[in-house]
Amino acid sequence: MKKLILTAAALAFTSGAALAQDVVRLGTEGAYPPYNYIDDNGEVAGFERALGDELCTRAELTCEWVTNDWDSIIPNLLSGNYDAIIAGMSITEERAQKVDFSENYTPPSYSSYAATSEDVDLETGVIAAQTSTIQSQYVVDTGATLLEFPSFEDSLAAMLSGEADAVFADKDTIVPVVEEGTAIFVGEDVPLSVGIGMAFRKSDPELRETFDAAIVSMKEDGTLNEMIREYLGEDSPVFE
Repeated sequence: MKKLILTAAALAFTSGAALAQDVVRLGTEGAYPPYNYIDDNGEVAGFERALGDELCTRAELTCEWVTNDWDSIIPNLLSGNYDAIIAGMSITEERAQKVDFSENYTPPSYSSYAATSEDVDLETGVIAAQTSTIQSQYVVDTGATLLEFPSFEDSLAAMLSGEADAVFADKDTIVPVVEEGTAIFVGEDVPLSVGIGMAFRKSDPELRETFDAAIVSMKEDGTLNEMIREYLGEDSPVFE
């Protein structure tokens, strides 16, 4: 990977440029473990909570967390309900027409199928996936029958109850389910994502640049890879 060079001075400059607002509101779903979820204390937790807090510390920003349903997470960013999205959002050309993405904070990774039995026909069966995701579009493209749900948890429940033959999602979200013994991997891993990034309004380039600088600094010092391994698992792809 070509080395990314961004000096501490550049980080401080972009941070200062973004401080026109007192508090930066980070929007997340709170229902996509291990990326983001609500813990027993009612607080946002997971990989993206730890990542977002560290990014805000490095950028010297005061941040607060806001939760929003996935299916309206971009519209509510655009309407000003929060200032950035950090919610397991894959970077796609379609989404980039509406929002600006940061540097990716995960490398390209796989999507996977899970089911309760190996005897599943993924080409003609009923596949559950979260609505408005790269996985739901892929299921449509394969010709299988898609059952869309507002959250990963709902799509997983549909598979476990037998309403769907399998569930299809980011592999990192499937791994804990398989490790618990409630499902097994079926079929082949599918490379769909070019990475996950934060999303910003196109009218906020300075704020995006501030977080870009912080993400790059975490890539360069190895902190981001350490965080990926801790929260997403030792087998999750890391930056080289």
